[in-house]
Amino acid sequence: MEAFAYTDINASLVERCRLGDRRAQAEIYKRYAKAMFNASVRITGDYAEAEDVLQESFLSAFRELHSYKGDSSFGSWLKRIVINKSINCLRNRRLSLVPLAEQHDAPSGDEENESDPEEMSWRADVVRRCVQQLPDGYRVVLSLYLLEGYDHAEIAGILNITESTSKSQYSRARKKLLELARNHGL
Repeated sequence: MEAFAYTDINASLVERCRLGDRRAQAEIYKRYAKAMFNASVRITGDYAEAEDVLQESFLSAFRELHSYKGDSSFGSWLKRIVINKSINCLRNRRLSLVPLAEQHDAPSGDEENESDPEEMSWRADVVRRCVQQLPDGYRVVLSLYLLEGYDHAEIAGILNITESTSKSQYSRARKKLLELARNHGL
């Protein structure tokens, strides 16, 4: 089996950014801003803070572009900056993981799901609002695990917590999310 070297499709654009090309920076921003904003808002839970994090992240990325080695995609490197800045934003807000004593158990029950596109859109909106209502610690772990694709060991390293704490926060976040969703008619 033949091995292929990884090539970032944005390599030439990144190189132009390294040389201070403002148009290249604008193009990178245009390509990544929406996805990075979404990642930040899922972690911070606040649109205004996510906008601030987005701007700070791009400024940092352009300033620190010399440290980007190209061993992963530029998007992955930028996403790591956004996630770290989002978490720092929460820490400044005093991120607190929910104590073990605060268990959120909800009664279980499955309902038939409709596949109407309008109904699905409404449900997705309700789920988004429910995720935003989660306590910071729950929302961060849930977002990093489910939406950003990090495993519990990586989350533990990012948040300076144990892997078991990450797993328990995720488990409690799922239970609380189900409870909130049921309270909103899902």
